[in-house]
Amino acid sequence: MRWGIVGSGMMGIEHINNLKLTPGATIVALADPVASSLAMSQRAIGHEVATFADSAALAASGLCDAVVVSSPNFTHHDVLGPLMDARLHILCEKPLCTTLADARAIATRAKGYDRIFWTAMEYRYMPPVADYVAQLHAGRVGKLQMLSIREHRFPFLVKVGDWNRFARNTGGTMVEKCCHFFDLMRLIVQAEPVRIYCSGGNDVNHQDERYDGQKPDIIDNSYTTVDFANGVRAMLDLSMFAEGAEQQEEICAVGDNARLEVFIPKGEIVFSPRVGFMNPKQVERRVVEVDGAALAAGHHHGASFYSHAAFARAVRGEGKIEVTADDGLRAVAMGLAAEISAKEHRVVEMAELGL
Repeated sequence: MRWGIVGSGMMGIEHINNLKLTPGATIVALADPVASSLAMSQRAIGHEVATFADSAALAASGLCDAVVVSSPNFTHHDVLGPLMDARLHILCEKPLCTTLADARAIATRAKGYDRIFWTAMEYRYMPPVADYVAQLHAGRVGKLQMLSIREHRFPFLVKVGDWNRFARNTGGTMVEKCCHFFDLMRLIVQAEPVRIYCSGGNDVNHQDERYDGQKPDIIDNSYTTVDFANGVRAMLDLSMFAEGAEQQEEICAVGDNARLEVFIPKGEIVFSPRVGFMNPKQVERRVVEVDGAALAAGHHHGASFYSHAAFARAVRGEGKIEVTADDGLRAVAMGLAAEISAKEHRVVEMAELGL
């Protein structure tokens, strides 16, 4: 499979490193308007490849069978059009788009697309998380009632022009960062959200930064609760100024029979069955190992490598599309609902967004 990369910054380089580990994958082209980004990606590839200023030129070249879209969030809608016109297999980084209208337009077009269109939700593919989700779906905790996800991490990184400092470019933190977790919620709960309440603010990070006189407006901490149609309640606890935490991600599911947790980067899954009042605990712990080369190739606990493997299976007709454009749309919608909730200090019904 001949690959092109549209958007050759940090995430583009992560995809390059993982494609170099993927059997049968060859990177043949890059598209990015920023020369320094193209140069960094060329160095990551290890040899020169064709370069283009935009996705339309790359699509017209005929060099590629498949494309990763890892350009800035706000460019996705315009970037995807020429790639879909050229009928390329597409792995589009999250979030699918930054507005509901754009995300809905891409998801609608993807329904009739005769190639693979896949939204890159890497957190699904962290091996400990994938194992964890499989256990929940197998009934390990009984009937699921409560789900909580915590991410305590570092602030947003520096990007070209610091475009990620403003919600108008990212969709807001609850879209840009948290669409991963809203996607995980839907995957685990196996139902659709009904209403969302988010309390969040921009309280610590980027306080002294100004861009053309404007202060960054992205949320850096929040609590979000989600009611699902099947009665499950979910919560997201986000802090973007807690990089000292031992575990960056913690997921806890509680059913009527047991509690199940997973911790990243430790990779430990902890099973705690109900034992009755004052009886001895019966906690089970197991660490899910991850291939060292996959771990070293990116910042998502090996997930990018396993995501590419699943994508390749779908292209070969050996597997299904596991993360659709509709999944991408619904994760964006949840994030936008959370952004509205945080700004307007109210519960947002998903029906308000037409979902």
